[in-house]
Parts: sequence; structure tokens; C-alpha cells
Amino acid sequence: MSKLSREDVLKLAKLSRLKLTDEEVEKFRTELSEILDYVEKLNAVDTTGLEPTYQVTGLANITRSDVVREYNLSQNDLLKNAPATQDGQFKVRRVL
Repeated sequence: MSKLSREDVLKLAKLSRLKLTDEEVEKFRTELSEILDYVEKLNAVDTTGLEPTYQVTGLANITRSDVVREYNLSQNDLLKNAPATQDGQFKVRRVL
């Protein structure tokens, strides 16, 4: 059984940029210890010979195929309603 210490929880809280009260530290110490105990149980399960499960719904490649649509418009027709253009392209504010 893995028991987390108060210092372990405080270190995790610091890394997560969380400020915890004393009650919260104790609550999370208990809860996180229980989670780690459960993970230890899962690690003890023999999975020899089992295939990894990547997909459980049975769906296969549900993306649509690309369709090219021709609108028969020139570049100038497409840009004529743009608020600003430069060198045949839309001109937008710089995004940093």
C-alpha cells in the first residue's frame, strides 16, 4: 500500500500551482494514496498474450472523403470583397 506523505502532496500542489488548506492536503493525501493503490492492483494483473485495445466501438475510418468543388471564380473575384489585400492574398493583422 503506497501512502503519500504530506510533503508529497504539497510538492504536487506546488508543481500544479495550487494553494491547499490543511484539510485539503489531508483529503488529497488519502484520495491520491487510494488511486495509487488501485494502479498497483492493475499493474499486478497478468496481461501476457493480450492484444492492446486501440478502438472499442468497432468504427473504422469515419472521416469523410475530400471533395474538390469548382466554383469557377478567379482569384480577383474572390478577393474583391476583402477589406484588405496584398500581393493577391488576404491581408490580416499580425498574430503573435
